[in-house]
Amino acid sequence: MAMSTGSGAPAGAGPYQGYVYAYPHKTAYRPLDPRPSLAEVWAGEPTERLFLYLHIPFCEMRCGFCNLFTRTGAPEELVAAYLDALERQAGAVRDALGDPRFTAAAVGGGTPTYLSAAELTRMFDLTERITGADLRAVPMSVETSPATATADRLAVLAERGATRVSIGVQSFVDAETRAAVRPQRRREVETALGRIREAGFETLNLDLIYGIDGQTEASWRHSLDAALAWKPEEIYLYPLYVRPLTGLGRRARDWDDHRLTLYRQGRDHLLAAGYEQVSMRMFRLPGRASPAEYTCQSDGMVGLGCGARSYTSGLHYSYEYAVGAGQVRAIIDDYVRLAPGEFAVANVGFRLDDDDRRRRHLIQSLLQADGLDPVAYRDRFGAGPEAHFGAELERLAARGLLERDAPPPGDGSAGEGSAGGSTGGGSGGAGRLRLTAEGLAHSDAIGPALFSGRVRALMAGYEDR
Repeated sequence: MAMSTGSGAPAGAGPYQGYVYAYPHKTAYRPLDPRPSLAEVWAGEPTERLFLYLHIPFCEMRCGFCNLFTRTGAPEELVAAYLDALERQAGAVRDALGDPRFTAAAVGGGTPTYLSAAELTRMFDLTERITGADLRAVPMSVETSPATATADRLAVLAERGATRVSIGVQSFVDAETRAAVRPQRRREVETALGRIREAGFETLNLDLIYGIDGQTEASWRHSLDAALAWKPEEIYLYPLYVRPLTGLGRRARDWDDHRLTLYRQGRDHLLAAGYEQVSMRMFRLPGRASPAEYTCQSDGMVGLGCGARSYTSGLHYSYEYAVGAGQVRAIIDDYVRLAPGEFAVANVGFRLDDDDRRRRHLIQSLLQADGLDPVAYRDRFGAGPEAHFGAELERLAARGLLERDAPPPGDGSAGEGSAGGSTGGGSGGAGRLRLTAEGLAHSDAIGPALFSGRVRALMAGYEDR
């Protein structure tokens, strides 16, 4: 992952530095020595409002742009062994956490629906039985693909409480999916979408990718309109990234400009169609916000599966991370052979200091269209965001990438400063800090630029494998 080295959005950095879906990135994780027990890791942590994530690292094919932790062609006996290991891990986690309460859940991968209907049923059974989670009572998202969104699998997801199904379409133009090394036909996509709608899920999400070789503004508009024809409750627009150890080659310098043009076209088209923008990538129909109690800036996450990560306030941890097919297979092979006791410790991770906890809250808030609530930030960290990140916020505001809402009526504490608020330690009742429309467009540069020096150094020292 290419990284910016400055604060704000450096003039020399392109808009596509890296997708910040979590802070820090897994490439900043390192083996923990000594390995702490999960009981120690979770001691004193609030466990009444957790997110449960299940990771299934299998796919029917490896797309050219994919850098996920996944392998193709897993035989039935490997899937069975993986579910056996998932069961052992769930038991160790439950022993460490005691009586956790889960308020949201997701199943990702890979492609979870690579599992057969019977295997999916077993996965849900063991998860609920061991963790105590009632997956029918909380919002639950599951990822699928056109080839695996079969009627029997979707029936299991619906019966077990899935409220959201996300399908990676990427493009409705067959030539473009071939260029992205994703061999699928539009006919297959439309059939899968019909089955998902027939199953009656509350939310359908479609993923589309812009920046594919040969994609034009006209063909991008064609895919957007084809997606809108299904009236999905959510649409994600992803820029194509070229990653180390993936199947696509390098692109020319003008690719950034092309991707930015397509992003703006897609954003404006979805806004005109009545969608609201939640982040650079996410658009949804009004009134479709998740009812989940979980708050990503502050609540913990429990990950089950060899590619899943878990979050506490002081430690983010997982298993080894890799992208290359051989390394991924080796890690999965090791995972399925682990004895129960090996699941009772954290193996690889990153210990967050006070600065990184503040940065995580800042980044995960600013990269959402709702922005950062300075009062909530002050209540959590004892001072306003300007006290910790004044220089970075000033630079973003000076570039027209950050603004502050007007303070609530009757409040006079907005103060002065480029971001429209106080640059001192208190935020009082000042309005939220938000990225402007152009700021959201540059989220993939702003997020990485706000990483701590320690995180950037660890990421730079990670050896791709």
